[in-house]
Amino acid sequence: MSQKLARVSIVAATALLCGAAFAQTSSVTLYGSLDQYLSYMKSSSGKSLTSLNDGSTLRSRIGFRGVEELGNGLQAKFQLEHGLSADSGAQADSARFFDRQAWIGLASPTYGEFRLGRQNGIVFGRGDFIDYSSRTLGSIVNNFGTPSRYDNDISWQSPRWAGVMLEAHYALGETTAGSGKQAIYQLGVDYVNGPFRVGYADITGKANPNSAVRENVIYRNLYANYDYGQGKVYLVAIRSNNSTSSTTTSNNGAAIMSNVGGLVNGTNTATNPTIQADLQRFYNIFQISADYRITPALRLGALYGVIKDTSDSGRDAKGGSVGAYYSLSKRTTLMAMYESMSNDTNAGFRPSGSAGVNPNFTGADVNGQRIHGMQVGVIHRF
Repeated sequence: MSQKLARVSIVAATALLCGAAFAQTSSVTLYGSLDQYLSYMKSSSGKSLTSLNDGSTLRSRIGFRGVEELGNGLQAKFQLEHGLSADSGAQADSARFFDRQAWIGLASPTYGEFRLGRQNGIVFGRGDFIDYSSRTLGSIVNNFGTPSRYDNDISWQSPRWAGVMLEAHYALGETTAGSGKQAIYQLGVDYVNGPFRVGYADITGKANPNSAVRENVIYRNLYANYDYGQGKVYLVAIRSNNSTSSTTTSNNGAAIMSNVGGLVNGTNTATNPTIQADLQRFYNIFQISADYRITPALRLGALYGVIKDTSDSGRDAKGGSVGAYYSLSKRTTLMAMYESMSNDTNAGFRPSGSAGVNPNFTGADVNGQRIHGMQVGVIHRF
């Protein structure tokens, strides 16, 4: 009996040790953020809006990410991320639950990381390098409509070699036009040398080859920043034709290449010569900003930017912001922001955060108007 008990004990101990070893090589993390702010905005038309909004800096979300060690430095990884509006509890995207990210991948210290699925794009991941607001509320760059993520995305990110990291994405169109014929390509490079960082991100959306208009949509982003110890100075230059009118919103109320996964259909131009012109209208966007850390907990920032319509058709805009962030803890931050934007006669750009401001100005309250706003809020990460 004692020998049987000893054998059973050995088997049980071995099972426990194996289980413990497995637990040490695989992990799943639950994470998320809640970002709520009070907003007051006023248009030079006389209309004003007061609202409670979601996503000044971080769209409220809940997510799961996992890592399994496969040996020799190789890892299996995944991420599932669901966006929501914490002010109402509604899904950010009613058509899908994991609207922000849903991918699986393999990572190697030698060959880099490969991912498959819906994932954030290159420009989205560079937000902290572009301006003091992390390219969110108060950023002129963000108001243009920056592509964020795409479905059916195959990506690769290199290790950092002598300060250089490369990144490439290929999102299959997966339409009746044929795989790849309505695809979206992304290429990026990021270089770090001490306090200096310089990078470039390139996004190209191919139009449906069977459509009336087959002009590709581009988004070229060149950024640089310098860490001077107490803060950073940021510069960014962008060239893009990813802006079009919306009859219900404004003269610049929509993106041709949607920032949440939409492809370039090229079908919205057959009977509307205005949108045809929009595909051929390129904008140059320039922005400078800086921040300064007064104390370890308090950071102040400011920026100024311009949107230049190279077709000289009166769709220029300019503006800026000042903001303050106070860290109550590593997880909780208070924010305050003031921003202002002036649209030329035919321009219709509106303030936007990590999530769109809702409600926002439309029609005659945007086109050709000056909009300014003030916001205060709290961001909690878990």
